[in-house]
Amino acid sequence: MADPESPAEFWNQRRAELPELPEALPEVWGFGAVPAHADELLGLVLAGVKTGTASSLWDYEATGDALPEVGDYSVILDGAGAPRAVIQTTALEVVPFHRVDAEHARAEGEGDRTLAHWREVHERYWRTYSDSPRGFEPDMPVLCERFRLVYPVG
Repeated sequence: MADPESPAEFWNQRRAELPELPEALPEVWGFGAVPAHADELLGLVLAGVKTGTASSLWDYEATGDALPEVGDYSVILDGAGAPRAVIQTTALEVVPFHRVDAEHARAEGEGDRTLAHWREVHERYWRTYSDSPRGFEPDMPVLCERFRLVYPVG
């Protein structure tokens, strides 16, 4: 079996197809905390259902990772760590958890796409997987990100 394609090889191939992409390899990451999350959420992105995501600002502070910016590209990994998609950030807003709205919950594409479902799943996620010792609080700052799928184009 051939070795999986590296993110750099994947990016160079995408740049050959889409010359408007920047030369430098962007952030490379997968959705969720475990392989099953990554595969499920990537599937929603590839189906055009998921156009938003949410992150704990506290987690960014805990890890020291740079915050995304509008216009940034990302290479998205599947649960096995293979590069599968390119997205571009189109909007960012930091809001308290309890102020995330139904429109954002719908854009995340998960479950029945309601705000109630979004709150339940995300509270459980941050209580279980947060990188920050602060974990979850109802007023915690949440980075609501919207994005567009750049590759593959459906």
